[in-house]
Amino acid sequence: MPAIIRKTLLHVETTLIEGGKAAPIPLKLIAAAAVVKNPWAGMGFVENLKPAIHDVAPDLGALLTSMIIEAAGGGAAVEGYGKAAVVGLDGEVEHASALIHTLRFGNHYRTAVGAKTYLAFTNIRGGANTPIMIPLMDKNDEGRRSHYLTIHFAMPDAPAADEIVIALGASIGGRPHHRIGDRYQDLKDLGHDPANPAAV
Repeated sequence: MPAIIRKTLLHVETTLIEGGKAAPIPLKLIAAAAVVKNPWAGMGFVENLKPAIHDVAPDLGALLTSMIIEAAGGGAAVEGYGKAAVVGLDGEVEHASALIHTLRFGNHYRTAVGAKTYLAFTNIRGGANTPIMIPLMDKNDEGRRSHYLTIHFAMPDAPAADEIVIALGASIGGRPHHRIGDRYQDLKDLGHDPANPAAV
């Protein structure tokens, strides 16, 4: 059965001043969320989640990706990206995980923005108005700390006990006054080879 979507939400936040100082380039954070019926609601413990994953996840990936791309003005504009899911109280965290931790969901987004890194994520259980937090990282460079960001919002009426909120997040730009360096300089300072962090 395809995804049963009760509502969608597009959240856009633009930061013009940070730390009392104007941002050289405003930071735009975008989140696209869908409130969907939990496909396993009322079924008790389901051993094989794959059939519903295949039915539901691709539609959600395509829908949320299109919402992000339209709001961003194109995939090339997206610099940081991430994903999140909140399952209602009658569901399992595994249900939230199932719909976002599949290539049938995430590859829509990766392809649209030309990403190389993995999608940072959160997946939790909670009631309506649970904070939805989408961690972001640079789509091409996981060590670029300027794009370690979090989109934070809530939906007062979701998720219901038998629903899941599924969300994608994007940033256009990084933190306005980034000044903590990146992972590579830390590795050098600690005597590690940035190309081989495990070696000393």
